[in-house]
Amino acid sequence: MTPLDWSLVIGLNLFTICVGIVISRGAKNSSEWFLAGRTLGWWTIGLSLYATAIDASDLVADSGGVYTLGLTYFVYNWVGNIFGWLLAAHVVTLVMYRQGMYTNAEYLEARFGPMARIISALVQIQYRTMVLGIIANTLYLTLTIVCDWDQGAWLAVGVIAFIATLYTMWGGLKSVVITDALQSVVMITAAVILLITVWREVGGWEGAAQKLKNHEVDLPNQILRVGHDQVEAVNVSQLSHEEIDRLLSMGGEYDPMNSKIVKTTPAWLVCLAFIIAGMSYAIVNHTQSMRLLGAKSEWDLKMAVVLASAIILVATFLNLMVGIFGRALIPDPSLMNLSNPALQTPDSIYPLLVRDLLPVGLKGLVVAGILAASFSTFDSIGSTLSALITRDLYARLIYQNGSDRHYLKFGRWLTPVIIFGSLGYIPFLQGGGMLLFYLDLVGAIVVPLLTVYLMGTMTCVHRRTGTMGLIIGVSYGVLRLVTPVLVARWGWSPLPPIMLNGFAAYPFSLLATAIPMLIASSVWGWQSPQELRIHESKGWLAKSSEQISTAIKLQTTQKSHPLPLYLGMGLLCIGIFLSFYVFW
Repeated sequence: MTPLDWSLVIGLNLFTICVGIVISRGAKNSSEWFLAGRTLGWWTIGLSLYATAIDASDLVADSGGVYTLGLTYFVYNWVGNIFGWLLAAHVVTLVMYRQGMYTNAEYLEARFGPMARIISALVQIQYRTMVLGIIANTLYLTLTIVCDWDQGAWLAVGVIAFIATLYTMWGGLKSVVITDALQSVVMITAAVILLITVWREVGGWEGAAQKLKNHEVDLPNQILRVGHDQVEAVNVSQLSHEEIDRLLSMGGEYDPMNSKIVKTTPAWLVCLAFIIAGMSYAIVNHTQSMRLLGAKSEWDLKMAVVLASAIILVATFLNLMVGIFGRALIPDPSLMNLSNPALQTPDSIYPLLVRDLLPVGLKGLVVAGILAASFSTFDSIGSTLSALITRDLYARLIYQNGSDRHYLKFGRWLTPVIIFGSLGYIPFLQGGGMLLFYLDLVGAIVVPLLTVYLMGTMTCVHRRTGTMGLIIGVSYGVLRLVTPVLVARWGWSPLPPIMLNGFAAYPFSLLATAIPMLIASSVWGWQSPQELRIHESKGWLAKSSEQISTAIKLQTTQKSHPLPLYLGMGLLCIGIFLSFYVFW
């Protein structure tokens, strides 16, 4: 990195942050801080949805993920994310918008009772702080590899988190969304530059296929096609027969010739898991719904996901093909030219290509894009979790009758606690495979929440089933995660092998949540999804909701135009066509 590169990194990010601060002008009340006073237009929301969906983890951690998984992971964005956005804009989040709600957890109390709201808030706190930890580790890898830093890299991560904290505390959601929209331009520019460079280096699609084949005959089929089974082979040559039997109790077949346990997951199951994971991100993740709830009209809310979907179709290819082509150039992590062997993991492929392939100037632009993506996620999750903790836990359970100024101050000062507290995840991410770590936890605790949102808005399940479904679904997810420990210590597995498969866990988690809700409703009775019991009838929660109620009443009387739905469905069809035909 030269002085020119650093001037681009600092200048571009400083410009976007300053513009966001100036335009937002600081939040004066809780409505402005948490929901931007419901003044956001569709284009700013759409760009912000993209900027938070394709963050630094997508540039680095997800590139490392596709280095291992191949094109199959594209289904997460091309189908799961787009389908989830459509459901959010036209069904799930739309219900919350019309009711004047600030958070998606608030809806669960209205539909299923207070415990569902509390569980939702707690799950999202765990889920999104984990992502912040991934972002911090992503920045560390980038600065360590590209800039050849060591201890100074962590100091830089702290400075970036501090800057994101400051402007988020100042302007709230409006400052965050405007900054995200500007940063998305830097991110897209960086993605185009790096992909063109790597494309030339690898020799295009045919060159990548040939290089992969030279390393391993079947590798092009595994990496360059969606429709291939995922095969995981574990070397057990150093294990005893008893230890091998214990591992086999969790699934797989023993290959005595090669001393390996081989686990094979069919392509359709992997794709189904990624679709559910993408939907979970779009619907459960309050960094997404919070932006939609800040829209100035239902039209803006729905058109925002159209713009975001159009961008993500292209951006997924731009960003993640770097990991695919990186696998062709460096087919094994042990071949990475890194002085520290601990960094020789799939997650290092993106910053390594930036370091080795980009010239002066272009390298600065791409690093600026990585930092912009990090800023967009630090600020987004900081403001989102602040809203959840302030409204769904603090104001709901602890202190209900404070002034608006009190809760605004409380929410602001929560932001640094959230952002810097998330760094506690870093020790769990140091071994590489950040994407796989993320997917494991999403399948365990986030999919049950997705199921309850869908059941609440789209079925007539009974009010009392929400909390029950969440507890059963999350219990299955946690049990699946602790089973390897039980097997290692006592040789006992409480679940059949198929339910321990990381990809199969997604549909099983969905069914484990939904089926008890349906069975219980057949006994207790059915309840219309329109029968909501709004709790916010007194105290600050009620007063803050009144700040935006007039605009909402006007919106619900307007006839909705079908164009956003048609456009969104068209983009979803393109994603399906690319996933299951072009690249299958």
